[in-house]
Amino acid sequence: MCRWIAYSGTPIVLSEVLFKPAHSLIDQSLHSRMGVETTNGDGFGLGWYAEDAVGGTPAVLRDVGPAWNNRNLREVAHHVRSGLFFAHIRATTGTAVQQSNCHPFRHGRWMWMHNGMINGFDLLRRDLALAVDPTLYPDIEGSTDSELMFFLALTFGLTEDPPAAVARMAGLIERKGHEHGIQYPLQMTVAVSDGERTWAFRYSSEGHSRSLFHSTRVDTLRALHPDVEFLREVSDDTRLVVSEPLGNLPGAWNAVPESSYSIIQPGPDVIRAFEPELQGASARG
Repeated sequence: MCRWIAYSGTPIVLSEVLFKPAHSLIDQSLHSRMGVETTNGDGFGLGWYAEDAVGGTPAVLRDVGPAWNNRNLREVAHHVRSGLFFAHIRATTGTAVQQSNCHPFRHGRWMWMHNGMINGFDLLRRDLALAVDPTLYPDIEGSTDSELMFFLALTFGLTEDPPAAVARMAGLIERKGHEHGIQYPLQMTVAVSDGERTWAFRYSSEGHSRSLFHSTRVDTLRALHPDVEFLREVSDDTRLVVSEPLGNLPGAWNAVPESSYSIIQPGPDVIRAFEPELQGASARG
């Protein structure tokens, strides 16, 4: 599978999150503790929003090499500052190791990354691809189930209502999977952003989803750990969503509930129940 992080809050140099923590994402690329695989070396990707980004579109850097020894990644991470960014390390579930298959994926101002899989993807790929809006289909560059999930969500209205679109996408995958005799078609943790808000989803057909955590409110952590410099430098609205904790700071990490999604935005966190929308998914299926 894969590991990922989504950061939102005070603009920081990316290396503060990617390299500095004791169990940073770069460390997880070699020594994951909670993933299916210990090593995630089949590529990596960064996506970030800059204040002066043209048209609000994020910048994306992706490569097929492992994250732990990539000089370009280190160079960018130590010089780019952003208040909203994604980072992903990949362990392929069967599709090719190539740049177009590395996360995050981008369409306009939207970014998407995924950990998990569509079980039986080789059987479902054609049916799912045919459900993608024909005007969007030419923009699919790679061969992963993750990117196809993104374009299905775009087809089902991601830019208007992300939770509803992801529910329709998941519903279509489950319906098609069951038609092919697959008991548990979908396993996913997903992050998607428009540059202002981030939505993070945790769901699996079998009800035993891959790990996902969100950080505790900064003001709470600051009171618990007044000596931690990073907490003194970021705003109360700063948040992280991660596949596994970046360190062992007591009270810092909270498991995202099974079958739920969160909205990361200025102000209070929002966590709501999530379930696939089977009927809505049939609109193009």
